[in-house]
Amino acid sequence: MSLSSKLELRQGQSLLMTPQLQQAIKMLQMSNLELMEFVEAELERNPLLEHRETGDEPGERRTGETPDSGEKQRGEETGGDGGDASQSEEGLDLASSAVQRDAENVFDTDAENVFPEAGDPAPTPSLENWSSTGSGNTSGTVGTDVNLEAVVAAEVSLRDHLAAQLPLAVSDPVKRLVGNHLIDMIDEDGYVRGDLTGLAERLGAPLKLIEDTLATLQTFEPAGVFARDLAECLTLQLKERNRFDPAIEALLANLHLLAARDIAGLKRACNAGDEDLADMIADIKSLEPKPGLKFGKSSLQPVVPDVFVRKRPDGSWLVELNSDTLPKVLVNQAYYATVSKTAREKKDKSYLHGCLQTANWLVKSLDQRARTILKVAREIVKQQDAFLTSGVQFLRPLNLKTVADAIEMHESTVSRVTSNKYMATTRGTFELKYFFTSAIPSSGPGEAHSSEAVRHRIRQLIDNEPVTKILSDDKIVELLKLDGIDIARRTVAKYRESMRIPSSVQRRREKKMALEQPALK
Repeated sequence: MSLSSKLELRQGQSLLMTPQLQQAIKMLQMSNLELMEFVEAELERNPLLEHRETGDEPGERRTGETPDSGEKQRGEETGGDGGDASQSEEGLDLASSAVQRDAENVFDTDAENVFPEAGDPAPTPSLENWSSTGSGNTSGTVGTDVNLEAVVAAEVSLRDHLAAQLPLAVSDPVKRLVGNHLIDMIDEDGYVRGDLTGLAERLGAPLKLIEDTLATLQTFEPAGVFARDLAECLTLQLKERNRFDPAIEALLANLHLLAARDIAGLKRACNAGDEDLADMIADIKSLEPKPGLKFGKSSLQPVVPDVFVRKRPDGSWLVELNSDTLPKVLVNQAYYATVSKTAREKKDKSYLHGCLQTANWLVKSLDQRARTILKVAREIVKQQDAFLTSGVQFLRPLNLKTVADAIEMHESTVSRVTSNKYMATTRGTFELKYFFTSAIPSSGPGEAHSSEAVRHRIRQLIDNEPVTKILSDDKIVELLKLDGIDIARRTVAKYRESMRIPSSVQRRREKKMALEQPALK
């Protein structure tokens, strides 16, 4: 048998993901803040992109009623000729069906190239501008208002706060070294996480030195820091208030009884009466179980809705995009025409052509992203009309496939669109994924029930239960079946625990205690 080599020509299909396609798919799942940061980075990188100035485009907002208005004019402004899109379509013919459907949904050669929204975000003042104006340099930006305190101020972290107290409380350099290591062992709650014996071995120091240093650090502010467990944290705070005595020490040793609301057991453990026990529990409730969280808290970012839903006078729903979350960019064709005339070298022409392609693709991708969000949001509103009209108990079970089939898109596209996107409705602001819930079968011939609606019904039943008749999980199952909901007991228990509702035994104990001892409530 002999071996020989030969040439063969074969035709096949392979998956092709162009950089532009990857960019557009990534943009679909970005939140509005992430998209703003991405677009700002592109504006810095690409000289042919610019913010759209006020008055460049007629119209204030793209709504669900007229998504295609002004398409011709916007296409002329950006100068998109569809050439880049046609090239991408040739590559997409080789992609798999799922990726191909995504590409067709993301890129539309007839898509608008500019969002119908006016106004630029105010430029953020930089330190360079401040230094040039502050020094009297008239060549810099004149009249720029800069809040110097906002520039130089920084939030003090817990470790910085403790490190500042260390040299004031500890003069011994050896203990100061140990103190720095203990500060490094602090977590964000203010607790020491780690083994002191291991620290002593690592530093080659006696364990007593480590413990003595820790005792000194436990006097730092805020009270309760450097504790090794919850009981020690509360003890440090009570000692700082001069409220620590043998009775409350016994209570701290039996915190598990307090968590279980076992008042009788606490009375025996603390050897205290009702009034004394009530005072001690009130003291415990006034303490801070996580003292470290006072420092270095991350600022809460308000949720900015991507879609607004309002009711029309005729009872239908108006769905529109939040224009404030849509980046407003244009391709500067005039600048490109001017610069391209002066480009002589091949690398310069190639660079300009690449910038033009990237700019056109970005603008088209932004436009198609907005169209896709609007299309998905309108279908969600259509599917969940009963929820918007009557409340959460009428939330329908919904999955990605139902929406994808209705708007003729792929499920993966719908999944990306609903990630990190929010809808403001008359019933509050919800993440788009909130409207996708699993189905609980009906016990009768009716439709299935949304799991979120079932959770709401369970909470209603428990909130309205009388003290003398606490509902067990089995009883809740019976009541839900009377409402036409076929559900297992373990599912009721799972939903109840997910809503942090205690068991029937603990609820009975809590409500009985609330009636007998209002001071303990």
